[in-house]
Amino acid sequence: MSTGERYYYEPRNGHGLAHDPLNAIIGPRPIGWIASRNAQGRRNLAPYSFFNCFNYHPPIIGFASVGYKDSVANIVDTGEFVWNLATRPLAEQMNQTSAALPHGRDEFEFAGLTPVPGVLVAADRVAQSPVNFECKLAQCIQLQAANGDKINTWLVLGEVVAVHIAPHLLDAQGVYQTALAEPILRAGGPSAYYGISEALRFDLTRPTVF
Repeated sequence: MSTGERYYYEPRNGHGLAHDPLNAIIGPRPIGWIASRNAQGRRNLAPYSFFNCFNYHPPIIGFASVGYKDSVANIVDTGEFVWNLATRPLAEQMNQTSAALPHGRDEFEFAGLTPVPGVLVAADRVAQSPVNFECKLAQCIQLQAANGDKINTWLVLGEVVAVHIAPHLLDAQGVYQTALAEPILRAGGPSAYYGISEALRFDLTRPTVF
């Protein structure tokens, strides 16, 4: 409903729009392209749009899974996973790994991606991805509502223990070039993604307080 100049709704009562605006407002969002293995060594690869970085030292990244899916189960069982940067050239293959495949089907194989063993973890890296983070499980938390009710959503936090970066993404000064990697970001709506270009860059320096 409209209250003055604002569209207003209370999520518990529904949003009343064609598509939930939350994903569009909190966006675009980086993609958690998560590779894992189960206890028997079977590979899994899946993209998660609830993903981000949460700490510098030690580096902590995390993703949330609506439902206790294979990725969560694998990571809890083995304590390891790999995050792979999803890029514009890999967008179609990333999307293929979101398919609801029969249990046990290898998403690497299905999407035509090459698995490469991790150095410090048993999970595989996506060879075609220019950046990979090998991670050890730090926490797996079942989310809860403000009233304390448990939600069927699981937050997986991992410590980054090894980083792989394609050399062409580092300039002569050793600064990582974000736009050059062509990362893709999830946005609102059922199919919307965005890219990053150098033309959209602007710089801000942290203010000095005297």
